[in-house]
Amino acid sequence: MSIKHNLDNIKSKIPDHVTLVAVSKTKPISDLMEAYSAGQRIFGENKIQEMAEKHEQMPKDIQWHMIGHVQRNKVKYMAEFVSLIHGVDSLKLLKEINKQAEKYNRIIDCLLQIKIAEEDSKFGMSAKNAQELLLSEDVSELKNVKITGVMGMATFTDNVNQIEQEFKRLKTTFETLKTTDDSLTIISMGMSGDYQLAIDCGSTMIRVGSSIFGARNY
Repeated sequence: MSIKHNLDNIKSKIPDHVTLVAVSKTKPISDLMEAYSAGQRIFGENKIQEMAEKHEQMPKDIQWHMIGHVQRNKVKYMAEFVSLIHGVDSLKLLKEINKQAEKYNRIIDCLLQIKIAEEDSKFGMSAKNAQELLLSEDVSELKNVKITGVMGMATFTDNVNQIEQEFKRLKTTFETLKTTDDSLTIISMGMSGDYQLAIDCGSTMIRVGSSIFGARNY
């Protein structure tokens, strides 16, 4: 199946209020351009260096989303162009993004990564920590970042009930945080294997890679 066919197929299944992020990590620019030609404008990468290189070479109306774990010392390489950072899991990282965004006179949108999975390998903050962060004076002083929602990654498992519970946990966390900050709009959850379930559980943004571009070669 072609990339265009895959994209059209996914877009036909998702509601209008759900944003599709095409996860293009490890994929060559030719594949991304095929998706671009088919109308896709939002791409997600998990390595800042790779994203910066692709940004250099590709059309400038693309929105680049950083979906991987972010190291503070690499924020400077994407501050000039990144549209949304999905994986903010600490105040230190938020401050660094703010500092680098300020240099380009930009406001960078960020999602708080909430730990919803049972796996220890997953990053993220607790719902309680996220609430404290939103209420903190430190955050209110950051003028070059905007927290626009939450992101979460479910456990890598075949147990659909467990994944559903974790997705619902993120939705509940979002609702709680929204009482603190009613400008929050995004719930980023769901990938190739479970985006339909994620949407049923309240996702407004899905991160889909292999269902668009095919399996990855590492």
